[in-house]
Amino acid sequence: MKARELMAHYGRQFGTLAGLLVLCGVLWALTPHFLTVSNLLNIAQQTSINAVIAVGLTFVIISGGIDLSVGSIVAFAGVVMATLLQRDVPVPLAIGAGLVFGFGCGLLNGLLVSFGRLPPFIATLGMMSMARGGGLLFTEGRPVSGFAADFRWLATGEIFHVPVPVVIMLGVYAAAHFVLRRTPFGRYVFAMGGNEEAAVLSGVQVRFHKTLVYGVCGLLSALASVLLTARLNSAQPIAGINYELDAIAATVIGGTSLMGGQGSVVGTLIGALIMGVLRNGLNLLGVSSFVQQVVIGAVIILAVLLDTAFRRPKR
Repeated sequence: MKARELMAHYGRQFGTLAGLLVLCGVLWALTPHFLTVSNLLNIAQQTSINAVIAVGLTFVIISGGIDLSVGSIVAFAGVVMATLLQRDVPVPLAIGAGLVFGFGCGLLNGLLVSFGRLPPFIATLGMMSMARGGGLLFTEGRPVSGFAADFRWLATGEIFHVPVPVVIMLGVYAAAHFVLRRTPFGRYVFAMGGNEEAAVLSGVQVRFHKTLVYGVCGLLSALASVLLTARLNSAQPIAGINYELDAIAATVIGGTSLMGGQGSVVGTLIGALIMGVLRNGLNLLGVSSFVQQVVIGAVIILAVLLDTAFRRPKR
C-alpha cells in the first residue's frame, strides 16, 4: 500500500511537471517571444510573489485548513513596513516589523481556528476583511511610495545573475521542503490533515501546531509583501486582491489535496510556475484579462477534479 501511495504521489508530480513542459512548448509554438531569456526571467520574478504565498497555504491546506486572508495580510503588512521605511527606520528593522505583523495576523487566525473552534473558512474570511480595513485605516486609503535604493535592491538586484526575488523564492522553498519532510513539525502537519483525532491520541499538541501553521502562512504572506513593495516601489492598502485565489490554485494544481494530509512544496512550485507561464503566455497572445480569469477558473476546477480522481481508488 505504501509503495502504491508513493507511486501515486510522484506520478502526480511528474504529471504536473509534464503539463508545465507541454504548456511551455505550446506557447513557444504560438509566440516566438515566449522562450527568451528576458521573458523567462520575467516569469520567474512575477511568479515569486505568488509562489511564496503558496508555500504558506501548502502548510495550511495539508493540515486540513484554508486561509482566505493572505492577500489582505500582504496589503496590511506592506503598508506597515512602508510607513516605517518612510520614517527612516533602518531597512532590516522595517522589514522585520512587517514580518512580525504578518506572523501575528496568522497566529490570530490559528488561535481562532484552534482555540476558538471556528471553521477555518469563517476565521480567515473575517481576517481578510479586518486586515483589508485595517490597511485602509492605517493609510487613510492612500498608497505609501518612494523608498531608498537599498530596499529597492530586493526587486532590482541580482545574485550571480539571478534576480533577488527568485533567489528568495528558491530559498523559501528549500527551507519549507526541509521542514515538511525532515522535521517533527512537518510530520505533525501531515498527521493533522490526515486524521486529527489520531494525531491527538498520538500525543501531538494539535492546537499549538495548528496555530503555528497559520502563523507560518501569515509570515510568508508578509514576506511576499516585501517583494511586492520593492518591485512596485509602492505599498497600497488595496494590494493583494485575489492573491488568495492564485495561491490556492498553485497549491491545488501542484497536487496538495484540499481534503488535507497530502501535498508537497515541490508540487506547489510547479503549480505556481504553471500559473505564471499561463498568465504570461495569455498576455503575449493578447488575450483579455477577463478571458484570463475564465481560463484560470477552469484550471482550478480541473485540478480539483484530478485530485478527486487520484484519491478515489484509495477509499
